Amino acid sequence: MTASLYDPLRMGDIALANRIVMAPLTRNRAGAGQVPTQLMTEYYRQRANPETGAGLIVTEASQISPMGQGYLDTPGIYSPEQVAGWKRVTDAVHGEGGKIVIQLWHVGRISHVSLLPGGAQPVSSTNRPANGKTFIAGGFAPVSAPRALRTDEIPGLIADYRRAAGLAMQAGFDGVELHAANGYLIEQFLRDSINDRSDDYGGSVENRTRLLAEVLQAITAEIGGGRTGVRLSPITPSNDAGQDSDAQATYGRALERVAPLGLAYVHVVEGATGGPRDLSAQGVAPFDYAALRAHHRGAWMVNNAYDRPMAEAAVHNGTADLVAFGKLFIANPDLGRRLRQGAPLNPLDTATLYGGDAHGYTDYPALVD
Repeated sequence: MTASLYDPLRMGDIALANRIVMAPLTRNRAGAGQVPTQLMTEYYRQRANPETGAGLIVTEASQISPMGQGYLDTPGIYSPEQVAGWKRVTDAVHGEGGKIVIQLWHVGRISHVSLLPGGAQPVSSTNRPANGKTFIAGGFAPVSAPRALRTDEIPGLIADYRRAAGLAMQAGFDGVELHAANGYLIEQFLRDSINDRSDDYGGSVENRTRLLAEVLQAITAEIGGGRTGVRLSPITPSNDAGQDSDAQATYGRALERVAPLGLAYVHVVEGATGGPRDLSAQGVAPFDYAALRAHHRGAWMVNNAYDRPMAEAAVHNGTADLVAFGKLFIANPDLGRRLRQGAPLNPLDTATLYGGDAHGYTDYPALVD
């Protein structure tokens, strides 16, 4: 029997009412101490009812430590105050009958010294700076030059991920998603276009996939594979992430290594994050997502520029189990209902995406009965 976008799904240990996912979306509205605010609670609550909104919410990326922050006013998941703030969010989501996982984040070299403790240098797989900008007090600024993590520092980094996953459970989340996409820290280790190390975490595909595997081993040891997902973006050029010399082999081996962990889902960005799905005009060879999926036995979540017909077809044809929507969920808190009914969509106010107040955040209208 073929599935529908609107059918329930058991994803690892998490039972979902439908296959519509709210994608992780940085909105830069955390409060002092990088604590989730009451405004954020309302934002997630509005999108949580699976009858009108998402079957699953993936939160905005949330740093696992003070050194993991890369943008102004992004939330964390490492302090008691942050756990309490997120508990208000998860309680509100569960009160609407929804499910929610938190995306665990370390930006690596996509950061600025003004955002880090004591003006520290960002850390990465490399000491080469990215050609990019980040959002700090006063506006956008070029990212700071990083330093390469020492080999003896990596166990501490892995421990930060494990601790953050445990704190997420204390905060009431249904699971976690490891952010291994969009040119952030984990992907800075994965891609040979960035990773220039000569230790056990650089060089060969086996070495470059080691950090991803060890982080996921630590997270699943803490909370179980059935509550753990991972996000990958094999060919996105986001954050100055040059193409890997053999993305198919690198990302295939990455999933092959973690297959024994029994992950609840893999979340794949097809094409360029927030951009074109087909990068052939930029000289990027087509990526075989079906071949990548063959390495994973759990749920398969797809993302990037899906509209209603594409999403319905993907689930119906079995090329995906779930479809994640980003910008459509920003402007349409009741996106699930609109998709079911084929209703018109609210326009997106791009001026209010990053930072600010309720305007362009919690004031988008829902359909009127």
